[in-house]
Amino acid sequence: MLNPGTVRRLATASMLYLAVTHGGCSLFVAADAEQKLSPGKLRSLGEEAMSERRFADAASHYSKAIEYEPDNAANYFKLFRVHSRMRNFVSALKDITKACEVDPAEKEYRLQKAKLLVSLGLCDEAVMEYNILSDGTNEDKDEKLDQAKAQAQSCADQLAEATEAYAKKEWSTAIQYFTRALSYMEQAPDYLFMKAKAEYEEEDYYGTISDTAKILKTHNKHIEAYQLRGEAYFRLGEHDVAVTHFRQGIQLDPEHKGCKAGHKAVKALQKKEKRGHTAFAAGEYKEAINHWWEAMNLDMTHLAFVRPTLLHVVKAHIELQEYDEAIVEATKHVENEESAEGILALGDAQLAGDKFQEAVNTYRKAVEFEPNDRERESQEKLKKAETALKQSKEKNYYKILGVSRNADQKAIKKAYRDLALKWHPDKNTDDQEKAEKMFQDIGEANEVLSDKELRGKYDRGEDVYENQGGGGGQGGGNHHFFRQGGHTFHFG
Repeated sequence: MLNPGTVRRLATASMLYLAVTHGGCSLFVAADAEQKLSPGKLRSLGEEAMSERRFADAASHYSKAIEYEPDNAANYFKLFRVHSRMRNFVSALKDITKACEVDPAEKEYRLQKAKLLVSLGLCDEAVMEYNILSDGTNEDKDEKLDQAKAQAQSCADQLAEATEAYAKKEWSTAIQYFTRALSYMEQAPDYLFMKAKAEYEEEDYYGTISDTAKILKTHNKHIEAYQLRGEAYFRLGEHDVAVTHFRQGIQLDPEHKGCKAGHKAVKALQKKEKRGHTAFAAGEYKEAINHWWEAMNLDMTHLAFVRPTLLHVVKAHIELQEYDEAIVEATKHVENEESAEGILALGDAQLAGDKFQEAVNTYRKAVEFEPNDRERESQEKLKKAETALKQSKEKNYYKILGVSRNADQKAIKKAYRDLALKWHPDKNTDDQEKAEKMFQDIGEANEVLSDKELRGKYDRGEDVYENQGGGGGQGGGNHHFFRQGGHTFHFG
């Protein structure tokens, strides 16, 4: 027979087997539940988690300790430290405030609360906490405490000035004071947003973008920051980025009026702009001009869009040989604000319109303009204009054929055919001398401009013939032959 001790051991083993096989780990869980961790052990575990940067675990341990010891201020203070490390300053403020309530005599708690209040932009409240710390004591003067109190007071004063200027729409002054006040703070999204808004009103869009980025880093659901950031990108002409920010705001609140309006405005502009580019690429220049003006007229204050679009309009007018209109629009661009791009566009319009001296003067201005990342291009265009000016005083083959200096071979061939028929001496017997002169010039112009090598020399200002302008490839002879279709035109 089994002795009583053996029976008890077998019974215990049997119960353990049943518990494990039929009840999982219920036996062990029950055992753990009976051995609850003490508040001291929880604090110890919290300190260990803190040292290993497991902040969530540390917060959990300290929160459990608070449940067991709600009247122990040290528990709240330790939780405050965790939340501060986690940059969760709002929760940290709740923790340290509770610690001060439980143990109002502990100066370290109140000091940490005052510092946190400043970090959150609650500088007036911080001053009150510093006053409590410095009142009712006969101890020696604490210079560090006085310095911290002075900083809190300075922060409060700067904020008062900033908010007053903001209310009066004195944007530059508001920015100045907000910048000073925010230097004391770590997380003050409301004041940072006000500064970003003031920067937007001052047209400092990069400043707005920078400050709204700081807001969204800690408050990623700040819809107004998304809207303001989108509007700043829009003003900089970064339309796709603006759309992205408006959409992020709409995702947070599908009925947000500001983000919806901003998104609609950008898409309307982009639609008209795209139509203009499509029409220009198809050679429909008048239609392109109309679409671009429709886009610009949506908001003529949007200069980041209007200015480059106006240069597209200039190019379209040049393609239409509407040189006076091109010059007018390019002049508007330059008068609004000088830039290398605008000056070059004006020069291009003047050169295309045979205003050679004006083009030379304009390109010289482009070469001298600072800053200019298109200096080499400016110098090349200046040389081209100087060549055209020189040729205009001799014999201008482009003008003779009535084509632009960038005309292709198809246009040159068509112009030659039309003019050769018009000025053939046989068709102008009433003034044959003039017709022969015109016919000769037309043939000479065609001979040069239809030959790639000769045209290149002519465009560079080099002599095409030994006797420049003296009469075609025959070295200045008096007889010239030109073919038109299947016929040979002869005079001499």
